[in-house]
Amino acid sequence: MIKVEQISKSFKGTKVLQDISFEINKEDFVAIMGPSGSGKSTLLYSISGMDSISDGRVLFEGINISEMQEDELSGFRLTKMGFVFQNAQMLKNLSVLDNITLPGLVAQKESAGDIRKRALKLMKRMEIEGIQERDIREVSGGQLQRASICRAMINNPEILFLDEPTGALNSSAADQVFAILEGLNREGMTIMTVTHDPHVASKARKVIYIRDGQIAACKEFSVGVDREMELDEWLKGLQ
Repeated sequence: MIKVEQISKSFKGTKVLQDISFEINKEDFVAIMGPSGSGKSTLLYSISGMDSISDGRVLFEGINISEMQEDELSGFRLTKMGFVFQNAQMLKNLSVLDNITLPGLVAQKESAGDIRKRALKLMKRMEIEGIQERDIREVSGGQLQRASICRAMINNPEILFLDEPTGALNSSAADQVFAILEGLNREGMTIMTVTHDPHVASKARKVIYIRDGQIAACKEFSVGVDREMELDEWLKGLQ
């Protein structure tokens, strides 16, 4: 689905990413790990076109998104990609439901009625159907993050990009969110997440470890293994 070819990014003369190459296949669940400041989030933003790159290219189903103009790229992201961040980026003057439907209304691919129906269906699946008319300040962090997943899914994207999606949640709420994401992945959704948490990363099928803006190592899990234990041993070996 996505082919990253020797991408680099410099900021004020300093290379933040250096000659990174890898592929994300359809239905993959990929976690990006690394120390603080290693370039994890920058890599996610570069791959998704939210940030520009200095060298290399990113191919999305054969299309070089690195060469797109910003208006074309914005429309591409809106319909092809979904995003979930550590802090739910919701508009405070809209209800939870209105925040979820907003990207669908902007995309204008369907009627407002159909978008609302799908939003309610997504909310039911995420077990937050009772909060649709609430102000975003009237719900818990876990509920708000599940609403963020609904919003990210509203345009039926081909991939979800997640930047520390459970970083602001307690362990119980984080487990609930990732149980949902694992279910989506089993049904065919491609997912890439940035995380510093080994417990979260162990939910992925593939882990890419970034150090100093470069790929230091890559780990793919075998079927049936204790991923958390295997990941812990692998990470110790990288220290």
